[in-house]
Amino acid sequence: MLYLRIKKNTQFQKLFTRGKKVFSPNITLLYFPSDKLRMAVAVSKKHGKAVKRNRIKRLLRAAFSEKCEILDKPYSVILIPKVNGEYTFDAFCKSLETCFKKVNLCRKS
Repeated sequence: MLYLRIKKNTQFQKLFTRGKKVFSPNITLLYFPSDKLRMAVAVSKKHGKAVKRNRIKRLLRAAFSEKCEILDKPYSVILIPKVNGEYTFDAFCKSLETCFKKVNLCRKS
């Protein structure tokens, strides 16, 4: 499924101020209802040098593109990984599944 990237600072600020949070073991997910599916990744310098941060971003984008069909409605989403010793594609996929299920449950109730 295709998604758009969040690039503008105003979109980031809107999500950080008005968005809702969902937690999983490896990821914190901020979301806000939108007209189209949008995604961004925010990786801080606590995770390591640029090479490691870029690898985390690549893994998160790949996991998101694989699991985004689980979402019922389009959202603007920011993925924030938690500091870990090891980052794997499978762990990010499982965390995204749990986050998306929580988002869908929160939206229904």
